Amino acid sequence: MLDVRKFPKGFLLGSSGSAYQYEGAWNEDGKGPSIWDVAVHEKPSRIQDGSTGDVACDSYHLYKEDVKIMSYVGLDFFRFSFSWSRILPTGFPNCINQAGIDFYNNFIDELIKHNVTPFATIYHWDLPKQLQELGGWTNPDVVQWFVDYAKVLFDNFGHKVKIWATINEPSMICLGGYGAGLLAPFVNAYGIGEYACAEHVLLAHAKTYRLYHEVYKGKGKVGIVLNTHWFEPVTNSKEDKKAVSDIIQFELGIYANPIYDPCGDYPEVVKKRVAAKSSEQGFPRSRLPKLSYRDLKLIKGSADFLGINMYSTYFVYRNESVKGSYHVPSSLDDLEVGFSITQRPFSVATSTNPRDFYKLLVKIKKLYNNPTVYITENGLSNDGGLEDDDRIEYIAGHINALLDAVDQGCDVRAYSVWSLLDNFEWLFGYKNKYGLYEVDFSSPKRTRTPRKSAHFYRNVTQSRSIERCDL
Repeated sequence: MLDVRKFPKGFLLGSSGSAYQYEGAWNEDGKGPSIWDVAVHEKPSRIQDGSTGDVACDSYHLYKEDVKIMSYVGLDFFRFSFSWSRILPTGFPNCINQAGIDFYNNFIDELIKHNVTPFATIYHWDLPKQLQELGGWTNPDVVQWFVDYAKVLFDNFGHKVKIWATINEPSMICLGGYGAGLLAPFVNAYGIGEYACAEHVLLAHAKTYRLYHEVYKGKGKVGIVLNTHWFEPVTNSKEDKKAVSDIIQFELGIYANPIYDPCGDYPEVVKKRVAAKSSEQGFPRSRLPKLSYRDLKLIKGSADFLGINMYSTYFVYRNESVKGSYHVPSSLDDLEVGFSITQRPFSVATSTNPRDFYKLLVKIKKLYNNPTVYITENGLSNDGGLEDDDRIEYIAGHINALLDAVDQGCDVRAYSVWSLLDNFEWLFGYKNKYGLYEVDFSSPKRTRTPRKSAHFYRNVTQSRSIERCDL
């Protein structure tokens, strides 16, 4: 007899996608260019397979088909993002693109018609080109630009959308885009750019949260989506264990701490390490901008839920070999943590032991006084094919781990698999396949075909249960 586990009452099961990765129609109906439109058209291409998101899944034209797929799979919700430059082609609200407003209204209406709750992300990496030319997320004015944009969304969609995420994966935006220069807009400003960006992301998020609840008197929920990994020490040494503690604070805590910690502000270890390194390097002050009392008050408590994107585990260590191994200055040099490539391959596609997912959720409960958590992304990439037993095993294991965490009192209320469809996976182009549905990107029709995992996930959503498995 199968040992079947039921989900808690009210628990939500969904899937996620984003505008640039799904929609295509990159220059249609008045849409302006984003930083990713610019990036993918550069020569030589930065994308591994030389592809672009110009068409992607063509969801701009095929959204009705996609919503039917969502309904078949039995999704409680679908997390999508608005394209800032489709709504505001220049990034500013003096020029609102009505075609963009109409598209999202039609899409949201279609979701509601099929009993799929719209879960909207305001920003998922695709900053309008003109705003980047003014400094993007390193310009303090971006805080007000973002709030102005959010106001347009609340004005037009707030009566239909009741779950809002402000910003998706700040650490990828800031370290990837403005520190290491590995993601659009590919600004290499190590050690300074990522911290300036972090400050502005937090303020933009908090001001948007206050706008929704204080001005619009919104009856929905507003949160932020943070990405993190689980980390294990390479050895049981005190140094390696401290490396784990520190990297959690540098990756997750730098954004979560100001919102959830009773005292607010950045984690102490982050402030101390950046200040010390900055002094050693001859800077007159810490490269980590100081949050004012007013800022701290604004940010503290500014989330109705914490969205968590988690895919993988990294093994880390700290010893003499780490010192001087990173660019100076940089947040990695500030952190002084090494990554083991022998314990587990260091790549985006790296999977995790589901037990690590459980550990992460219990850690979040302990660090942040058991916040309401939505798992907003979790999934497995493979090389394709319809018989994706590896993905089924991954999803089943992680859902079981989540339910174990719930049994331990963790306030986790939703799970979203990445992703419903194969899509444009940033620097990897179309090489990495995350979809419950295969998409034929060689076909003008972008034919969608369900994988074995789509039927598996449908069984989970329909039965509201999953078979217990050992982690």
